[in-house]
Amino acid sequence: MEQLLLPVLLMLVVAVPLVMGTRKQKRMAQQQQELQNSLGEGDRVMTTSGLYGTVANTDDETTIDIEIAPGVVTTWLRQAVRERVEPVVEDDSADEEAPGSHEAIPADEAPAVTASSETSATEEKKSEESGAQIAPPLEHGKK
Repeated sequence: MEQLLLPVLLMLVVAVPLVMGTRKQKRMAQQQQELQNSLGEGDRVMTTSGLYGTVANTDDETTIDIEIAPGVVTTWLRQAVRERVEPVVEDDSADEEAPGSHEAIPADEAPAVTASSETSATEEKKSEESGAQIAPPLEHGKK
C-alpha cells in the first residue's frame, strides 16, 4: 500500500491544477460568449486590438459594425470585441483653467530659435560632399 501512495500523490499534484485551469478557461469563454451575444446598438466597446468604438449594427450573427469616429463605421468579427466600456463623460470642469497654470506665450513674444552659423556652414559642406540635402530645422511656435 505504501508503494502506491507516492505515485497517487504525484498524479493528484499534476491533475488538480490541470482540472482547475480547464474550469477557469471554460468560465472565461462562457463570459466572453455572453458579452458578445448581449451587445446592442449604442454600446461602447473595446476590441482585442485596443480600438474603442460604439456599436452601430448587430444584425449579423458573426460580424458587428462599430463606429470608430463620427460617420466612420467598420465591420468586425464579434469575437474581436474584448469588453464593454463605460461611455466617455465630458467633464465641464476640465475646460476651466486650473489655478497656478501657465498661459501660452503668444508667438510674437516667444523667444526666437536660431541655429549658429558654424553649424549651418558645416551642414552645407556635408550636404555638398554627399549630394544629400538637409532640411532646415523646424522652429516650433513660429508662423
